[in-house]
Amino acid sequence: MPDVQPLVSEFVLKLKRRKVEGSHAVARQTAELLRSVVSQHRMGSTNQAAALADAIRSVGEQLISANPIELAVGNIVRRVLHIIKEEDISSTAVGIEGLSVTVDSDDEYDSGNDDHPTLSAAVLASHARNALRAPSLQTLLDDIPVSTALSRSASSTGDSDGKTAGDKSLKTRKLKHDVIAAIGDLIEEIDTCYDQISEQAVELIHQNEVILTLGRSRTVKEFLYAAKEKKRSFRVFVAEGSPRYQGHVLAKELVEKGVQTTVITDSAIFAMISRVNMVIVGAHAIMANGGVIAPVGMNMVALAAQKHAVPFVVVAGSHKLCPLYPHNPEVLLNELKSPSDLLDFGEFSNCMNFSTQDGTPLLNVVNPTFDYVPPKLVSLFVTDTGGHSPSYMYRLISEYYSADDLVVQRKSTS
Repeated sequence: MPDVQPLVSEFVLKLKRRKVEGSHAVARQTAELLRSVVSQHRMGSTNQAAALADAIRSVGEQLISANPIELAVGNIVRRVLHIIKEEDISSTAVGIEGLSVTVDSDDEYDSGNDDHPTLSAAVLASHARNALRAPSLQTLLDDIPVSTALSRSASSTGDSDGKTAGDKSLKTRKLKHDVIAAIGDLIEEIDTCYDQISEQAVELIHQNEVILTLGRSRTVKEFLYAAKEKKRSFRVFVAEGSPRYQGHVLAKELVEKGVQTTVITDSAIFAMISRVNMVIVGAHAIMANGGVIAPVGMNMVALAAQKHAVPFVVVAGSHKLCPLYPHNPEVLLNELKSPSDLLDFGEFSNCMNFSTQDGTPLLNVVNPTFDYVPPKLVSLFVTDTGGHSPSYMYRLISEYYSADDLVVQRKSTS
């Protein structure tokens, strides 16, 4: 892939240097890059889907290894691999079905379906997932007769006299076109996830409630904004989020929107939780078992919520749904940030000179980035497909990923 390799190398460098901030931005840029990979890929004459998937795996390996802690990269790579598989299966199924459909088709039936668009496999899968949404989200769906569209697609592609070379070329171009279109739908899904999640705010946040949050999640912020715009009156306790103090920034943003806000120290969470009606937080990633990788300190918040029977709600876009389990070797649960976030080394310079007999320093600084919250501490997940219990997450994740793509690596040719 000589045409896209410079783009891949540039994005790999950005991931290594942490130049792309936030899982949302990482997911979107990964999807855009993979769409370019598909677009520039030269399709062979045989086994086109396998070759295309191998090209995605090749790029995916580079992206994942560049920043293993950013699980959104692997999520999008696996989503695209699943899309390729769906489109290939759909193309084959439609071709087989077309052999029988064209025999009995008539002009009146064909002309009566001209207004219905042909649906790709990714759209059909999305249609199936959308059927699981809460009733309040039904207005967002396009109610297209799936069986009718499939029949029309089959009748338009069937050829009882066999496939010619031109037909195979057309099928190859159609596969590539459908995959590119489905990745475009994925990018749109990422772009609209905040709006989809925020629409559910009024169903969750009621009048005069007190909400606690930690960190500076954009999803949480948009969720609270939406409730405020719907004239909900509520107060938010914001834990400051030491040592990076992202809570200070979030508190300022909420006040600017007219939300009553109280900043508390992280150590005061247990003391204040009894006054809270609900905890609403964001997530770095949602694992296959319903566990959550979230900003450091989140497990303490979840334990406090459980102790006082306060609902612990996680809001996150579907691009953060990871098909891996926390114990999988591919998962890095944490990374250490700079010690300078915690200590001013000018003030502690004298301590740096002290060491034990074997030369190890007496003063050590540990500054982890994330916490792991087990599923038993989570009350509800709110995603762009609706609200789900932790025990349901495996079912939702199975709609997005294929089981044989959990480990992203090129297939052996031997």
